[in-house]
Amino acid sequence: MPDTTAASSELTPPPLTEVQRVVDTFSAPSKTFTDIRRKATFWGPLVVMLLVAVGFSFGVQQKVGWDKVFENNLHQAPQREEQFEKLPADQQATQKTIGVKVTAIITYCYPALILIFTALFALLVWVTANFIFGGTSKFGQVFAVNMYANLVMNLKFLLAIVALFAGVAPDSFLLANPVGTNVGYYLSTDAPKWLAALCQHIDLFEIWSVILTIIGVSIVAKVSRGKAAAAVVGWWFIFVLIGVGFAAASS
Repeated sequence: MPDTTAASSELTPPPLTEVQRVVDTFSAPSKTFTDIRRKATFWGPLVVMLLVAVGFSFGVQQKVGWDKVFENNLHQAPQREEQFEKLPADQQATQKTIGVKVTAIITYCYPALILIFTALFALLVWVTANFIFGGTSKFGQVFAVNMYANLVMNLKFLLAIVALFAGVAPDSFLLANPVGTNVGYYLSTDAPKWLAALCQHIDLFEIWSVILTIIGVSIVAKVSRGKAAAAVVGWWFIFVLIGVGFAAASS
């Protein structure tokens, strides 16, 4: 009589460490996402994100400066800049001081904002995949998939760190779009803000992250790639449109 226990253990892949999961996200993503079905942890991408975020924030502080970041952000909102310039000098100084501090705090707290956004996005995808497309995933699994899929976005910010220390021009540096991995980076400054906001999402690393999320959701929810794509791309596009709407309203 065949030993089914031994055969089953041979077919079951060995558990991965967090480091192996991180590496496999780039080289063999299906292995990482399959392992998430075993255990939905995400310490690897969390640590990577924290380290890269601190490095990026420090680079901006040292090579551009928060005053210049505030000024560049202000230039991106003509109506707000016009209102700012009409203020008396003392009020301008006060608002700039507050704005500079808020910009620095938000930048250093960026990982917390990403975690909140990731949790919201994962919740929407999880509900869609499970209750509309008949998936069987747990929320924690979909959240972990998103965390690992977002690992590739750290490459973008590593490139931004390199650009900062290589001598990027402070006057042209934009905190929201620090490196030219997307179409929006190359648009003229006269381009409509809604168009620039839309084209920012035509980004090498963002599209890569979306593709990885589709693969991961398909695996953990046990749904087809098409259904996973409908859930992931559908909500991603809605979030993009919301961002474009805010950009249009503030221009």
